[in-house]
Amino acid sequence: MKKRFLSNISEVEGKEATFDGWVYNTRSIGKIWFLILRDGTSMTQCVVSSDETSDTVFNLENTLTQESSISVTGIIKKEPRSIGGYEILVNNIVVHQLANDYPISLKEHGTSFLMDNRHLWIRSKRQHAILKIRHQVIKASRDFLDNNGFTLVDTPIFTANACEGTSNLFNVEYFDRSAYLTQSGQLYSEASAASFGKVYCFGPTFRAEKSKTRRHLTEFWMVEPEMAYFDLNDNMDLAEEFVENIVQSCLKNCKNELKILERDTQYLEKVKAPFPRITYDEAAKILSEQGIDFSYGSDFGGTDETIISEQYDRPVMVHRWPADIKAFYMKRDIEDNKLALGVDMLAPEGYGEIIGGGQREDDLNILEDRIEKHGLNKEDFKWYLDLRKYGSVPHSGFGLGIERTVAWITGIKHIRETIPFPRTISRLEP
Repeated sequence: MKKRFLSNISEVEGKEATFDGWVYNTRSIGKIWFLILRDGTSMTQCVVSSDETSDTVFNLENTLTQESSISVTGIIKKEPRSIGGYEILVNNIVVHQLANDYPISLKEHGTSFLMDNRHLWIRSKRQHAILKIRHQVIKASRDFLDNNGFTLVDTPIFTANACEGTSNLFNVEYFDRSAYLTQSGQLYSEASAASFGKVYCFGPTFRAEKSKTRRHLTEFWMVEPEMAYFDLNDNMDLAEEFVENIVQSCLKNCKNELKILERDTQYLEKVKAPFPRITYDEAAKILSEQGIDFSYGSDFGGTDETIISEQYDRPVMVHRWPADIKAFYMKRDIEDNKLALGVDMLAPEGYGEIIGGGQREDDLNILEDRIEKHGLNKEDFKWYLDLRKYGSVPHSGFGLGIERTVAWITGIKHIRETIPFPRTISRLEP
């Protein structure tokens, strides 16, 4: 017998079918009571009538509790007023387990309590909707890259060297030496791009930043395309097409989830290329005109990013940054050596940076000098320097943070709800 799921309930309209799931809630009206069944794919109303079921089944109304696991059998009827557009006219219910004293009720709970019970909280309608959109963001990202000639090349989690700098690394014991949890797969993707032309990696990354802001996690996921023979402009062209595709895919495929979250989609509907592109200098001018006390040559803080992005109705790309605040591998602007060919994409509505990337330095001598000036161990980057010895070409790439992108698309305030089990400086469980 084919396994049935509520997301495909229309396939058995007018027929008897059995669905497995959990009790979401119940309510009664006289000789009829209603059960909302969820199975992870959808929800459906089940109608239990004293005239259509045994006393044993009907009396389960007084027994079934929230999150009890059950199997429901009945006739499937189309009902536009019902959740999911269908309902089950129940003739039998099999109880697998009664859930006693489920800790998350309909009453208000504090954030700390909910995070302590994150393993249960993700069952709620709102959290379920957020994580479904996360799935769509990831799917849309990979589909776009796969359909545009990119090859997925996995990069290591354990690394011997830093990518972005040494101050925010998680150091781990690795047999008789030290290793680090990766900050990015970029350096290894550069090697892969010289083999496949266009590649991407997708996986967790780690930052030991002691930050308590709503935009930061210690463990987050990134999708990172890297392309041979791409300059900064090529890179920005791809980034805006990439983000447009993700947003439009969510609008098309996550209508119900966005509705559950009460997301105002008018801002998302405007996310279509081309995106505005401004230089770091132009961004700094915006801050100055808004009366912000900003020190030129420093990175933008959260408030700065919000003010800059508020000037536009779609994501804005800020490029050509002061080289001193960018990583050693960032190529300099040929017209101004004090500027790096980097780009950050800032999401509108105050959600800040969702993409960071740029053109990589492809000259061996310059890269060696940079490694030395940044106080890095040249021996650790011997393999990386080989990429500039054997067939070096202009190349670029970027990383898109999944969690920040999900936060923006869903319209939620804190990034901790965008991942099933968030890791922050104060949370290592559940």
